[in-house]
Amino acid sequence: MSSNIEKATLGGGCFWCTEAVFLEIEGVTGVVSGYSGGHVKKPTYNQVVSGTTGHAEVVQVSFDPEIVSHREILEIFFTMHDPTSLNRQGADVGTQYRSVIFNHSEEQRKVAEAFIKEMNETNLFNLPIVTQLEPFEAFYEAEDYHKDYYNRNKNQGYSRFVIKPKLEKVEKQHKEKLK
Repeated sequence: MSSNIEKATLGGGCFWCTEAVFLEIEGVTGVVSGYSGGHVKKPTYNQVVSGTTGHAEVVQVSFDPEIVSHREILEIFFTMHDPTSLNRQGADVGTQYRSVIFNHSEEQRKVAEAFIKEMNETNLFNLPIVTQLEPFEAFYEAEDYHKDYYNRNKNQGYSRFVIKPKLEKVEKQHKEKLK
């Protein structure tokens, strides 16, 4: 493993789903659920889900770029959520569930822009990508009860009917990238 660990901060709806997916990816060294992109410092979950903080539910993914590239992280991200749905993922509605990439560097921004352009030009989703690209500014870790939610709650309805299908889709399309 490289000592050059990078971070990607991604919002694709509920962070429980995004966390569950990235925990399965080879080269990912850590996944933390939290909040980013808003104007409230140290927001709580209840504040964020109210839609008044400007924050999105996100995960901060730490990864070894020698094992999994930033582009591959984005390929997985765009597989596991709908990047054409504005401020909504399934039943989760509001700006806190927006599709967003918080870039940690100019290089990450360029990779994301090029990838989104490529997906739009090939009409991969048959609709335009609405994923926002924003510079990373701050990340606020979510409360402990959100950590490793799927693995602790596999029999819960949300886990079975929302998270598990996303995991299965990523497992099918990115089998070679799984741990």
